[in-house]
Amino acid sequence: MHIMHRNKSLQTSSFFFTLAVLAVTLIMPVLFVSCSRQKAGIQSSGSATELRYGYISEPATLDPLSPSNTADGRSILFNVFEGLVKPDTEGGLQPCIAESSMMEELGRVYRFTLRKDVRFHDGSPLTSADVKFTLDTAAAAGFAGFNLIKKVETDGDHGIRITLIHPDPEFFPYLTVGIVKAGSTNRDKNAIGTGPYFIESYTVQQSLVLRKFAHYWRDNVPRLDKITIVFFADADALILGLHGGGIDGASLPGSLTQQLSSDHFDIIPGYSAMVQMLALNNAAPPLNDIRIRQAINYSIDIQEIIDTAFYGNGEASGSPLIPGLAAYYEQSLANPYPVNYEKARSLLSEAGYSDGGQKLSLEITVPSNFTMHVDTAQVITGQLAKAGINVSIQLVDWAAWLSDVYFGRKYQATIISLDSLIVSPKGFLSRYYSDNDSNFINFADAGFDRVYNTILAEPGEDKRIALYKETQRIISDNAASVYIQDILGFKVFRAGVYGGALNYPLYVVDFAAIYGR
Repeated sequence: MHIMHRNKSLQTSSFFFTLAVLAVTLIMPVLFVSCSRQKAGIQSSGSATELRYGYISEPATLDPLSPSNTADGRSILFNVFEGLVKPDTEGGLQPCIAESSMMEELGRVYRFTLRKDVRFHDGSPLTSADVKFTLDTAAAAGFAGFNLIKKVETDGDHGIRITLIHPDPEFFPYLTVGIVKAGSTNRDKNAIGTGPYFIESYTVQQSLVLRKFAHYWRDNVPRLDKITIVFFADADALILGLHGGGIDGASLPGSLTQQLSSDHFDIIPGYSAMVQMLALNNAAPPLNDIRIRQAINYSIDIQEIIDTAFYGNGEASGSPLIPGLAAYYEQSLANPYPVNYEKARSLLSEAGYSDGGQKLSLEITVPSNFTMHVDTAQVITGQLAKAGINVSIQLVDWAAWLSDVYFGRKYQATIISLDSLIVSPKGFLSRYYSDNDSNFINFADAGFDRVYNTILAEPGEDKRIALYKETQRIISDNAASVYIQDILGFKVFRAGVYGGALNYPLYVVDFAAIYGR
């Protein structure tokens, strides 16, 4: 099995932004060749017209305008809803339901011209009123970045003008949000988008069926008629589904692909574009003491985790930002806390914990359906024991994790992978802002907030990059959590049956690119 090398040149939407700094007005040409599928190529359809694909967590909602969805939920809805722009496989953005765009006043005003042949799944045409309703609703729901919108105006049926409170030359990535019909209020039960697939049925805890949209605005897409997404209770059940033929494919970490034969499965590598981390609740005693957090960081051997739990497949991070966003990633954080048990014990002693006296106890809450996180917790337990820290692992189901850990913030530590809603450093770093609703580790640092606010108002790309790197160093210096890796994942399919799978710098599965051989 050949492991592909990560593309180190991912740039966040530089196509949109670079010229904007040089000129007050940027007029985007019609660039549409693939709308993020430019590498798939046109293949003749073979015998396979359907795909059964396994997931181990379900969408929290089918509403693209709800900020509370899961990563798997967003991955599924990527195929159902489309934005004004859409990410491509190289980390840039391409026009999607908007055929052209214009940025004025160095990013304070954005104009879009919509395609005239886009229809919703119920057959109704897309108009500027739908886009305005979507953006206004997303802003009201608190979507990241949308608090900058001052007003959204329509210009006929196919023109949109967005005015921001202040210039933001990095606003384009937010506009990947899925467009919905104007006036729609029951979106979780009636998910109507413009994407290549529509939701035919959804049976909770069993399956979700995607059906090819016959009036999709692109020709020859999608290639498969039907996608049946099958939900499994855990990774072991999913592997059994692959072996037994109940499903044709799935997205898996390297530890699980070891159970599959390359004679029977095509195994396609690609980084998950998520940061796996041991998240520490900075507000929960004793983790509100920076010395405790530093001691934990000095006790964890990230490479041992990758070697043991992931069979050596993965890229150590050390930062809350994925290394794949190379222009913004702070390279000095690849290993900010090299293993040093003596230093860890010294810090623990300063904080009142020692081998001869009171020992630190830490509870790590882990969603049980993610074997990779459970395996990681077991490795970390042994590592922390070497520093004199007693660890207990609490396994919970996904619903309980969302309720108690993510939303309730009632935990000490947890292991999870965090993705970004957008192809931008903001998607990873905004959650560390003090009053951000997604700041579930309760990180609060006035210096971080100050620098982050400066980024939002900085027109120069080089200066923004330097500021992004400074925010990462602040998070690391505070030992906010332990940042482990961007997990090398794999898409697996029955051997010789399917082709066209793509990898993105977002956690998505682009079913429309897949074809039957």
